[in-house]
Amino acid sequence: MQHSAPADYPIHDLLRERWSPRAFSSRPVEPDKLRRLLEAARWAPSSFNEQPWHFLIASREDQENFERMLGVLWEGNRVWAAAAPLLMVTVARKQFARNAKPNRHAWHDVGQAISHLTFQAAAEGLFVHQMAGFDPEAARGLFDIPDDYEAVTAVAIGYPGDPAMLTDQLREMEVAPRKRRALADFVFEGKWGQTAPLVSKQA
Repeated sequence: MQHSAPADYPIHDLLRERWSPRAFSSRPVEPDKLRRLLEAARWAPSSFNEQPWHFLIASREDQENFERMLGVLWEGNRVWAAAAPLLMVTVARKQFARNAKPNRHAWHDVGQAISHLTFQAAAEGLFVHQMAGFDPEAARGLFDIPDDYEAVTAVAIGYPGDPAMLTDQLREMEVAPRKRRALADFVFEGKWGQTAPLVSKQA
């Protein structure tokens, strides 16, 4: 199923075709492809080159580990994510390793790493669905995440499946038109709330 973004201006095809499905195929993610996704994340930029990201992964091939990770998801996500071949929890180190001071950019940098991973996934024919709907403290307990680290998001990775496998409500969300705010709504110049002329509705 293709779900191209109706971009107002030309962007890279991999960005335009990227989206977050809920229907996943049971086809496993090949180890070489997964390594390439993780390598892409490895080369993301970060504050002071701190690289504060860590990933806990769980493949359906390791059923016990997979079920534990599935268990930290909120029920609404668990319903569809159970079909994905690979689950992940992203984790941020909260302090700089260099001086133990708080790193307020850590969550941003974890997002950059996952963005790189997501772009590589698109190049590999894979799809990534990131989730805020999970229990970080449950993840901490189940996977022994240290106190100076924090789980940030849960992630499902795999090949797209048939939307017919979803509940009616989820299927409706799956096929709904993709929408984003206009550039004029969030690109400002001069002061807050003043739309940059470059992206004004009149441009």
